[in-house]
Amino acid sequence: MPSIIGPIVQLQVQRGPLKVGEKGAKRYVTDPIAVLERIRVSRDGVVGLDGGEEILDAHHRAHVLRKNEDGVHGVSVGFTSHYRAMQQRFGGHLRVGCAGENIIVEASRRLEPVEVGAGFVILDSAGREKGRLVDLAVAHPCKPFTGFAHRGEAVPPEVFKESLQFLDGGTRGYYCTWVGDPTLLEKGDLLATITSLRH
Repeated sequence: MPSIIGPIVQLQVQRGPLKVGEKGAKRYVTDPIAVLERIRVSRDGVVGLDGGEEILDAHHRAHVLRKNEDGVHGVSVGFTSHYRAMQQRFGGHLRVGCAGENIIVEASRRLEPVEVGAGFVILDSAGREKGRLVDLAVAHPCKPFTGFAHRGEAVPPEVFKESLQFLDGGTRGYYCTWVGDPTLLEKGDLLATITSLRH
Protein backbone atom coordinates (compact mmCIF):
# COMPACT_ATOMS: atom_id res chain seq x y z
CA MET A 1 0.00 0.00 0.00
CA PRO A 2 1.22 3.51 -0.74
CA SER A 3 1.83 6.02 2.00
CA ILE A 4 -1.31 8.14 2.01
CA ILE A 5 -1.25 11.83 2.90
CA GLY A 6 -4.89 11.77 3.96
CA PRO A 7 -8.54 11.84 2.91
CA ILE A 8 -10.25 14.65 1.06
CA VAL A 9 -12.35 16.51 3.63
CA GLN A 10 -13.62 19.48 1.60
CA LEU A 11 -14.36 20.19 -2.07
CA GLN A 12 -15.15 23.61 -3.49
CA VAL A 13 -15.12 25.90 -6.50
CA GLN A 14 -14.73 29.62 -7.02
CA ARG A 15 -17.82 31.00 -8.76
CA GLY A 16 -15.99 34.25 -9.48
CA PRO A 17 -12.88 36.25 -8.59
CA LEU A 18 -11.74 36.40 -4.97
CA LYS A 19 -9.82 39.63 -5.50
CA VAL A 20 -12.12 42.60 -6.04
CA GLY A 21 -11.76 46.36 -6.31
CA GLU A 22 -9.65 48.75 -8.29
CA LYS A 23 -6.07 48.00 -9.25
CA GLY A 24 -3.76 48.98 -6.42
CA ALA A 25 -6.59 48.76 -3.89
CA LYS A 26 -7.83 45.22 -4.35
CA ARG A 27 -9.23 43.30 -1.41
CA TYR A 28 -9.80 39.61 -0.86
CA VAL A 29 -13.31 38.18 -0.43
CA THR A 30 -14.50 34.62 0.16
CA ASP A 31 -18.16 34.98 -0.87
CA PRO A 32 -17.63 33.39 -4.33
CA ILE A 33 -16.35 30.14 -2.77
CA ALA A 34 -18.96 27.36 -2.94
CA VAL A 35 -18.40 24.27 -0.77
CA LEU A 36 -19.78 21.14 -2.42
CA GLU A 37 -20.12 17.42 -1.87
CA ARG A 38 -18.69 16.49 -5.28
CA ILE A 39 -16.63 17.97 -8.09
CA ARG A 40 -15.68 16.74 -11.53
CA VAL A 41 -12.06 17.20 -12.57
CA SER A 42 -10.65 17.08 -16.08
CA ARG A 43 -7.80 18.51 -18.11
CA ASP A 44 -9.96 21.62 -18.51
CA GLY A 45 -10.28 22.25 -14.77
CA VAL A 46 -12.97 21.77 -12.14
CA VAL A 47 -16.76 21.70 -12.31
CA GLY A 48 -18.74 21.77 -9.08
CA LEU A 49 -21.84 19.59 -8.81
CA ASP A 50 -24.68 21.00 -6.71
CA GLY A 51 -27.75 18.85 -7.14
CA GLY A 52 -28.57 19.18 -10.83
CA GLU A 53 -26.51 22.34 -11.24
CA GLU A 54 -23.00 22.43 -12.67
CA ILE A 55 -20.77 25.29 -11.50
CA LEU A 56 -17.65 26.10 -13.49
CA ASP A 57 -14.70 26.98 -11.30
CA ALA A 58 -13.18 30.37 -12.12
CA HIS A 59 -10.02 28.60 -13.31
CA HIS A 60 -11.84 26.24 -15.69
CA ARG A 61 -10.78 26.94 -19.25
CA ALA A 62 -14.41 27.50 -20.30
CA HIS A 63 -15.23 30.03 -17.55
CA VAL A 64 -16.25 33.47 -18.81
CA LEU A 65 -13.41 35.08 -16.82
CA ARG A 66 -10.89 33.44 -19.18
CA LYS A 67 -8.34 33.20 -16.38
CA ASN A 68 -6.96 29.87 -17.54
CA GLU A 69 -7.66 29.30 -21.21
CA ASP A 70 -5.02 26.58 -21.65
CA GLY A 71 -6.32 24.52 -18.71
CA VAL A 72 -2.87 24.21 -17.13
CA HIS A 73 -2.90 24.36 -13.33
CA GLY A 74 -6.68 24.29 -13.33
CA VAL A 75 -6.92 22.34 -10.05
CA SER A 76 -5.67 23.47 -6.65
CA VAL A 77 -4.96 21.46 -3.49
CA GLY A 78 -4.63 22.58 0.13
CA PHE A 79 -4.08 20.88 3.47
CA THR A 80 -5.67 21.17 6.90
CA SER A 81 -2.22 21.20 8.51
CA HIS A 82 -1.35 24.35 6.57
CA TYR A 83 -4.59 25.97 7.71
CA ARG A 84 -3.80 25.14 11.32
CA ALA A 85 -0.46 26.93 10.90
CA MET A 86 -2.17 29.96 9.31
CA GLN A 87 -4.80 30.07 12.05
CA GLN A 88 -2.13 29.90 14.73
CA ARG A 89 -0.34 32.87 13.20
CA PHE A 90 -3.25 35.05 12.04
CA GLY A 91 -6.42 33.83 13.75
CA GLY A 92 -9.47 31.65 13.30
CA HIS A 93 -10.94 33.81 10.53
CA LEU A 94 -8.65 31.89 8.15
CA ARG A 95 -11.15 29.06 8.04
CA VAL A 96 -10.37 25.89 6.14
CA GLY A 97 -10.84 26.53 2.43
CA CYS A 98 -10.78 30.34 2.57
CA ALA A 99 -7.78 30.41 0.21
CA GLY A 100 -10.02 28.93 -2.47
CA GLU A 101 -8.38 25.57 -3.15
CA ASN A 102 -10.59 23.04 -4.93
CA ILE A 103 -9.45 20.06 -2.87
CA ILE A 104 -8.71 20.19 0.87
CA VAL A 105 -6.94 17.16 2.32
CA GLU A 106 -6.58 16.18 5.96
CA ALA A 107 -2.87 16.15 6.77
CA SER A 108 -0.96 15.80 10.02
CA ARG A 109 2.00 17.94 8.98
CA ARG A 110 3.24 20.49 6.48
CA LEU A 111 3.79 19.27 2.90
CA GLU A 112 6.91 20.87 1.42
CA PRO A 113 7.37 21.53 -2.32
CA VAL A 114 10.39 19.24 -2.49
CA GLU A 115 8.37 16.21 -1.37
CA VAL A 116 5.25 16.79 -3.46
CA GLY A 117 6.91 18.18 -6.59
CA ALA A 118 6.32 15.01 -8.63
CA GLY A 119 2.59 15.36 -8.14
CA PHE A 120 -0.30 13.60 -6.44
CA VAL A 121 -2.39 10.49 -7.01
CA ILE A 122 -6.05 10.42 -6.04
CA LEU A 123 -7.42 7.06 -4.94
CA ASP A 124 -10.91 5.97 -4.03
CA SER A 125 -11.61 4.73 -0.51
CA ALA A 126 -10.68 1.19 -1.61
CA GLY A 127 -7.26 2.33 -2.86
CA ARG A 128 -8.00 2.27 -6.60
CA GLU A 129 -6.41 5.05 -8.63
CA LYS A 130 -8.80 7.66 -10.03
CA GLY A 131 -6.26 9.96 -11.66
CA ARG A 132 -3.20 12.11 -11.12
CA LEU A 133 -2.38 15.75 -10.48
CA VAL A 134 0.91 16.80 -12.06
CA ASP A 135 2.85 19.94 -13.04
CA LEU A 136 2.67 21.20 -9.47
CA ALA A 137 3.28 24.88 -8.83
CA VAL A 138 3.32 26.68 -5.50
CA ALA A 139 0.31 28.95 -5.02
CA HIS A 140 2.18 32.12 -4.13
CA PRO A 141 0.32 34.48 -1.80
CA CYS A 142 -0.99 37.76 -3.18
CA LYS A 143 -1.11 41.03 -1.31
CA PRO A 144 -4.93 41.02 -1.01
CA PHE A 145 -4.94 37.58 0.64
CA THR A 146 -2.14 38.63 2.98
CA GLY A 147 -4.17 41.72 3.87
CA PHE A 148 -7.15 39.44 4.52
CA ALA A 149 -4.95 37.36 6.83
CA HIS A 150 -4.27 40.56 8.78
CA ARG A 151 -8.04 41.28 8.89
CA GLY A 152 -7.55 44.31 6.66
CA GLU A 153 -5.60 46.11 9.37
CA ALA A 154 -2.55 48.21 8.54
CA VAL A 155 0.69 46.57 9.64
CA PRO A 156 4.32 47.71 9.31
CA PRO A 157 5.87 46.88 5.91
CA GLU A 158 8.36 44.47 7.46
CA VAL A 159 5.53 42.55 9.17
CA PHE A 160 3.60 42.36 5.88
CA LYS A 161 6.72 41.08 4.11
CA GLU A 162 7.24 38.41 6.78
CA SER A 163 3.62 37.34 6.34
CA LEU A 164 4.04 37.03 2.57
CA GLN A 165 7.08 34.84 3.16
CA PHE A 166 5.21 32.72 5.71
CA LEU A 167 2.31 32.16 3.30
CA ASP A 168 4.64 31.17 0.46
CA GLY A 169 6.41 27.86 -0.11
CA GLY A 170 3.23 25.81 -0.32
CA THR A 171 1.45 27.16 2.75
CA ARG A 172 -1.26 28.54 0.45
CA GLY A 173 -1.43 25.22 -1.38
CA TYR A 174 -0.48 24.02 -4.85
CA TYR A 175 -1.78 24.42 -8.39
CA CYS A 176 -1.90 21.23 -10.47
CA THR A 177 -3.02 19.82 -13.81
CA TRP A 178 -5.31 16.78 -13.94
CA VAL A 179 -4.12 13.74 -15.90
CA GLY A 180 -6.73 11.15 -16.71
CA ASP A 181 -10.32 10.91 -17.86
CA PRO A 182 -12.88 13.36 -16.47
CA THR A 183 -13.52 11.98 -13.00
CA LEU A 184 -15.88 12.56 -10.12
CA LEU A 185 -14.18 13.29 -6.80
CA GLU A 186 -15.92 13.16 -3.45
CA LYS A 187 -15.08 13.51 0.20
CA GLY A 188 -13.33 10.41 1.50
CA ASP A 189 -11.19 9.92 -1.61
CA LEU A 190 -7.52 9.68 -0.70
CA LEU A 191 -4.49 11.73 -1.74
CA ALA A 192 -0.97 10.28 -2.02
CA THR A 193 2.23 11.60 -3.52
CA ILE A 194 3.30 10.06 -6.82
CA THR A 195 6.69 9.17 -5.38
CA SER A 196 5.00 7.25 -2.57
CA LEU A 197 3.57 4.84 -5.15
CA ARG A 198 6.99 3.78 -6.40
CA HIS A 199 8.44 0.58 -5.02
